[in-house]
Amino acid sequence: MDNGTWTVAEAKAKFSEVVDKAQKIGPQTVTKHGHSAVVVVSVQEWERKTRRKGNLATFFAESPLPGSDLDLSRAKDGPREIDL
Repeated sequence: MDNGTWTVAEAKAKFSEVVDKAQKIGPQTVTKHGHSAVVVVSVQEWERKTRRKGNLATFFAESPLPGSDLDLSRAKDGPREIDL
């Protein structure tokens, strides 16, 4: 193990240590067949990364689209005819 990188076998054998280091040091990468496969992170890190910033109403209120003269009108055409 170096710099927070573990093989699957190492992570399996030392899972408790992987978890401890994820909580104390930061994300721990687990490799499979020499390639990064997964990352073990603390709950705090996961919540920080996945936390929503605002809501849909805030998103639209802060959007640069109002006043951009974007035409959002809908075509009033009827349904297209198709051959089945």
